[in-house]
Amino acid sequence: MTALPTGTPPTPGSAFGKPRSVKLRDVREKLIVALLIGCGLFTVGTMVMILYILLTNAADFFGHAIKDVSGEEVTVSLTEFLTGGEWNPLLGAEKHFGIWPLIVGTLQVTFVAMAFALPLGLVVAIWLSEYASPRVRAFIKPVLEVIAGVPTVVFGFFALTFITPVLRFSFITDENGQVWNPFDIGTYNVLAAGLAVGIMCLPIVTSLSEDALRAVPRALREGSFGLGASRFETAVKVVVPAGLSGIVAAFLLAVARAVGETMIVALAAGALPPNLAENPASVFDVTSDTQTMTGYIVQIFLGDVSHASVEYLSVYAVGFMLFLITLLLTVFGGYVRQRFRQAYD
Repeated sequence: MTALPTGTPPTPGSAFGKPRSVKLRDVREKLIVALLIGCGLFTVGTMVMILYILLTNAADFFGHAIKDVSGEEVTVSLTEFLTGGEWNPLLGAEKHFGIWPLIVGTLQVTFVAMAFALPLGLVVAIWLSEYASPRVRAFIKPVLEVIAGVPTVVFGFFALTFITPVLRFSFITDENGQVWNPFDIGTYNVLAAGLAVGIMCLPIVTSLSEDALRAVPRALREGSFGLGASRFETAVKVVVPAGLSGIVAAFLLAVARAVGETMIVALAAGALPPNLAENPASVFDVTSDTQTMTGYIVQIFLGDVSHASVEYLSVYAVGFMLFLITLLLTVFGGYVRQRFRQAYD
């Protein structure tokens, strides 16, 4: 085969390949572009439909009389919903629909989870990025990803059957067979549910933070070592600040995941939201049971509630508030990524 002179393009049918139809190539590229646009529109359309369903049903919840499961008419105002400190839609003669107890219950579980997952996940990410050997890293990361794939209902049973008995010191009993339980922790409690959610979020924080740290150029590390810094000083004062945008994004993703968690809190946290109207100090109580927004949604849909009742429509109002919270977290995460983003050549 004779080589073509430099700069000479191959002719159709030459030894460089089969002739290709320009028209066929253009049609194929247009089909690919149309497919990508269709996927994008499908995603946007799905979100619009979800938002439409939440808004229309949530709007029916406010401002007019709706019958409850007992047949009595109840009217819920938007002011009561946004400012009320008591959530009592099912029990008692007088119903209350203040959303703040459910928000506080959600934040209680999220705070405990993040207090466990964020520092531990960041420490593990720094160790994997800066200290672990390639062989150890190749073993640890798949193990973390396996933990991330465990169904959340398993974490819920784990919290209920292992974490709670450990927190109650169930393995220590007195002469009467009573559990020691020095912290007076209930069977359902915020602490066990939060720790289980934290274990679930740990792989997210570790994996994404480690990816952000590994993306920092090697030249920054070498420059720090050249100035006499130790490996720990380089990791904490150079690598972590350089990968801060990715770390913060991992943190916010974990927070959003904890806020929207359902099965763990439904199984381990209980079904009694704090009564902020009578006991504001219950905000700081992590030893008793609570109820999150997702836990309430599960409770309603597992029961025999009429679709036209006030209890059923309240689910959409709670779901819309949950949607707003996660949306704000996403927007804030995008701002933080842009604010702390650093580009390297």
